Amino acid sequence: MKRAQTDPIGHEVPRTPATEDDLCLTAPIDLWHDAIPLGNGLMGGLLWGGHNSLRLSLDRGDLWDERTTGESAWWQKHPWRSLEDDGDPWSQYYEGVTPTKLPAGFLELTLDQAATVRSFELSLAAAEGTATLSDGTAARAFFSANEPVAMLRIPGNPPQAMRLRPAGTTEECGETGPQSGGAVAALGYPPADLGQTDDMQWYVQEAADGFRYCACVATQRAAGETLLAVAVTSTHDCAPGEDLLALAKSRCHDALKRGYAEIFAEHVAWWREFWDRSSIEVPEPHIRRAHRFARYLYGAGSRPDAPPMPLQGVWTADNGGLPPWKGDYHNDLNTQLTYLAYQEAGNFESGLSYLEFLWKLAPTFRRFARDFYGTDGLATPGVMSLSGQPLGGWGQYTMSPTMSAWNAHLFYLHWRYTDDDSFLTDRAYPWCSEVGRCLRELLKPDAEGVLVLPRSSSPEIFDNGPLAWLRPNSNYDLMCLRTLFLSLTEMAEAQNLTSEASSWARAAAELGDFHAAADGELLLDACTPLRESHRHLSHLIGIYPFNLITVDGDAQDQERIRASLAAWDELGTGEWCGYTWAWMSCLRARTGDAEQAVRHLDVFTRAFVSRNGFHLNGDQSGEGFSNLTYQPFTLEGNFAAMQAVQELLLQSWSPTPGVRDTEVIRLFPAVPWRWHDASFRDLRAEGGHRVSAERANNATVWFKVVAGKDGLVRIRDNFDGRAPRWATADVRKVGRNFEVRLSKGDVLEATLDAPAQLPPEPSDAALPVVVGGVGSSPEQAR
Repeated sequence: MKRAQTDPIGHEVPRTPATEDDLCLTAPIDLWHDAIPLGNGLMGGLLWGGHNSLRLSLDRGDLWDERTTGESAWWQKHPWRSLEDDGDPWSQYYEGVTPTKLPAGFLELTLDQAATVRSFELSLAAAEGTATLSDGTAARAFFSANEPVAMLRIPGNPPQAMRLRPAGTTEECGETGPQSGGAVAALGYPPADLGQTDDMQWYVQEAADGFRYCACVATQRAAGETLLAVAVTSTHDCAPGEDLLALAKSRCHDALKRGYAEIFAEHVAWWREFWDRSSIEVPEPHIRRAHRFARYLYGAGSRPDAPPMPLQGVWTADNGGLPPWKGDYHNDLNTQLTYLAYQEAGNFESGLSYLEFLWKLAPTFRRFARDFYGTDGLATPGVMSLSGQPLGGWGQYTMSPTMSAWNAHLFYLHWRYTDDDSFLTDRAYPWCSEVGRCLRELLKPDAEGVLVLPRSSSPEIFDNGPLAWLRPNSNYDLMCLRTLFLSLTEMAEAQNLTSEASSWARAAAELGDFHAAADGELLLDACTPLRESHRHLSHLIGIYPFNLITVDGDAQDQERIRASLAAWDELGTGEWCGYTWAWMSCLRARTGDAEQAVRHLDVFTRAFVSRNGFHLNGDQSGEGFSNLTYQPFTLEGNFAAMQAVQELLLQSWSPTPGVRDTEVIRLFPAVPWRWHDASFRDLRAEGGHRVSAERANNATVWFKVVAGKDGLVRIRDNFDGRAPRWATADVRKVGRNFEVRLSKGDVLEATLDAPAQLPPEPSDAALPVVVGGVGSSPEQAR
């Protein structure tokens, strides 16, 4: 389904994804991570199978076993300052089975013998999965955007069999254990209580510490088809004395009473509003699909009234066992990259899921700061459970205090892209200033008066060996600290908190300069260069996403960008994960290197995704882009790739970090030569502005800005000498920018003449990546 509007120069503007961008997979789908992902934020499901069998893997965001392993409150007994460099008591906790995310189980349907599954499809516009059968009919499924239920519609004869079970039951896995599968057995839970009637099946699983969860499916025959409603409930849903099974049954009955069509119509309306926030058009289908698929995952996996997405979102592995890395919240890049792209797309409700989660956990984080770091303020563990418990692991990073600064950056960005003063005063500044308080108390002046931490690291450099303790401050820590203090300066000034702004600015200045070699290469710390291929761009974080070192900066900035990227390229990509390619694409776009940006994005979308588009950490292509070929699925690569597309089309960062109202809108700042035509509608810029633009023959030909606040709006003049024809009066040229003063809601619009012909192809133009004989030529890209 395709909704369209018409822009001011007469072009059709698609607002929901066209059917050619839908996910279409030939049956069978034999692996859960290749399945059709469905979800409504709280519940998630994976539709897969083949022959005459359909499987719907079930998940729910708040299913967690929070039991501790080993010492209780171990972070109180082994505080951060006390750890000796040759010991790591923080790792034993993570090595235990719990805490862990729990998969919910699965529903398996055996269809009529004549009903063979030919293919699976996902409609992005409608968020509906289908399984097309051999007779041309289709089984359909969706997770209601408005109700806590999933619904399925099976055509023809009733399914021959239906089975609803918890994940990893002994019935499914045989001998079980933490390594061989068997989630329930590995956790020591008793067998689930199974029940059924003629039109319903359910199970109730007793978990730990009084926690219980339940899944229920109810069926109904109507008009030659079978309707099914599925609900997953837990003790979190229930008031005292309320029964979670009765609640699940009630939800299923109510859904069947209303019917598939009625609930689906409301569901589609929700998704239409979601997609209406913005749209992009780029000429390479696989990159356009990657953007739209990741954006779909925001709508399906992240809602303000549900837990935010951990490593696998609401699509926990359905392989009989427990999820990799406990399915937890990794705050050393995973959560931050996962919530990197919603701002520019304008889907702010998706991002509020994580920010409200962090806000509600503030009391827990205050206790952690006090007990582990010995400070006031708050700190988020680098790796944590749903309840905010620190999970340990590689202690140099999982217990690093500066991970909190990177989380604080997400609060700052949400404010910058919404220009929501209430969010600033009620959420962003209070939360971030508490992080600042914790970190400021940890910092002490060295002999030269520079503020340094007692210990320092750079994720995930040198893994968890002794070398991972770097000389304080590592560049990563230094960049996290500086971006936090500068953001707090800006947020305080926006509230006229002059004294606080001065204090934060002083703290930023007292951190000293970044560590660089004589040629400008950014180092890991004052004396350690990176000399091995690595997955984490930790010491380059000041270039992206923090914008502390920019192409608008001075000659020193330019030299540091050039030398650092040259050194990084020399190390090769042998140890890169999928997210590395997507993150580096963002970074290259931010530095204006369009050709390398699209090459890295191209590799990611062709080599580091599963059949359905999920990011798999290792290289799946066989082409040698990385030595890592493993297959754990995590979400951050998908969202980093989504943001990379947006970075190519629109940037709006300030050339003066920490100074209010200095953002500059840059239209098509890093579009590769082979993208001759491109467009976007209503992408968000910092300052709360809504921006739309079109590009033809490699040049901007139209743009519109709807002001998000009162004040100056700046547009970078990257129009190659072509003069915009303004529909707005009083636009001035000031340096490299066009400037005009607007009130919130005012429209700035301009058209430009298209070049008569394409510019010559540059010598460094990125060639389309070919994997397995499949790629796109520049001609096809047009």
